[in-house]
Amino acid sequence: MVDDNTPVADEAARKREQRGWVWYDWANSVFPTSVTTVFGSLYLTAVAATAAQADTERNGPNPCPADAAGNTDKLKDCDISLFGLDFAAGSLWGYLLSFATVIQVLIVPLMGAIADRSANKKPMLAFFAFGGSIATVAMALVSGSNWELGVVLFVLGNIGFGTSVVIYYSFLNDIATADERDGLSTRGWAFGYLGGGVALAMQLVIYLFRDSFGITEGNAAQIAFVLSGIWWAVFTTIPLLRLRGHRPHKPLPAEGSVVTAGFRELRTTVRHARAYPLTLAFLGTYLIYTDGIATVANVSAQYGREELKFSADVLITTILIVQFVAFLGGMLHGLVAKHIGAKKTIMISLGVWVLVIGGAYFVQAGQALQFYLVAGGIGLVLGGTNALSRSVFSQMIPLGKEAQYFSIYEIGERATSWLGPLLFAFMAGATGSYRYAIISLVIFFFVGLVLMYFVPIRRAIRAVGNPEPAIL
Repeated sequence: MVDDNTPVADEAARKREQRGWVWYDWANSVFPTSVTTVFGSLYLTAVAATAAQADTERNGPNPCPADAAGNTDKLKDCDISLFGLDFAAGSLWGYLLSFATVIQVLIVPLMGAIADRSANKKPMLAFFAFGGSIATVAMALVSGSNWELGVVLFVLGNIGFGTSVVIYYSFLNDIATADERDGLSTRGWAFGYLGGGVALAMQLVIYLFRDSFGITEGNAAQIAFVLSGIWWAVFTTIPLLRLRGHRPHKPLPAEGSVVTAGFRELRTTVRHARAYPLTLAFLGTYLIYTDGIATVANVSAQYGREELKFSADVLITTILIVQFVAFLGGMLHGLVAKHIGAKKTIMISLGVWVLVIGGAYFVQAGQALQFYLVAGGIGLVLGGTNALSRSVFSQMIPLGKEAQYFSIYEIGERATSWLGPLLFAFMAGATGSYRYAIISLVIFFFVGLVLMYFVPIRRAIRAVGNPEPAIL
């Protein structure tokens, strides 16, 4: 009888699961790419601005009208209210991202602990994936001035995304041997960028040619939400059909519910994590350079718009270049890691990051080709660095605690993600130039590279009792 707690000995069956597994990267990447990065900010900010205008017109003299040319951008400076707190409509998206992250910090680790004790993780993956996709489709219902509905639906979608990703990551140890994980993780990440790019390209065609379709800018964003949710749900069915249940590595508790057991398990994991300092050392190193990666991804458009004076068309083209080159970069990282090991490949990748950010500093204003080349460099290392980090971390997780440790992995990433934007904003304000702000981000990659050199990954894997890959 096959033991569901270890990767299937039958290679054909194991490969079938692996092929199904990578499709969830393809399925879920539409949420961070289309919803979070592009259309969520665009649409909810506009709806909040409409609400602000309505409030000022209803409550007295309107201090926030459109200008003489009919430009409504100034409306983003008008205030909206929530629970008695007033803030500018234009700042809604920043506050919403922060709030959604806090909610994830509270929920995702518990769900990870429950998943590790569950008799079958697939129903949990299905519940959060389909729940997130439904919330994403429902964002199309946001219209007029009801931005509050958009806030609730985005938070629900973000919970579905974050929790389903943690459960999805935890399958990596169940379906791949130690020597297979680098290649599998990089394939998944690569297909995620490809899927996100294909979906975004379809949506951008509708957005850019909206006048030809007879729809408004808002309608185009609403259609993007519907397509994103459907995309996420439809492609989620592939891993659900291919993956097996995989029993928990620890027996279920004799008494109490799985939720109660999850709370107990989570407390135990947090308390005992100090017993694996080398795992925590790698995690700390990862959190430094992934903050740099996330910051570059988030501020590139601002750098291109404010410092280099590029139009929206150039910035949209840049996003697509990054998405599609990241597919090739992810696959390339897997091939390189197969020959020289994941640790060395990550270090090379971090070195390339330093060079790419240095190149971004020297891009001349208005020179789109130079900006596209930098975007290509970012795409080359964007997916592969994180994908190999995911597979290496999976090697140094104690048996039976995969989802919990990946919860810590994901939440730790979000909890430290404010450092890069803070440094970028400080340098931009202190120097009056976004060039100095972008070059300052090199510190994250340089420090990550140095620390990675000193992390003894093989010792970390042995410390938790896992088999070592032949090449690392």
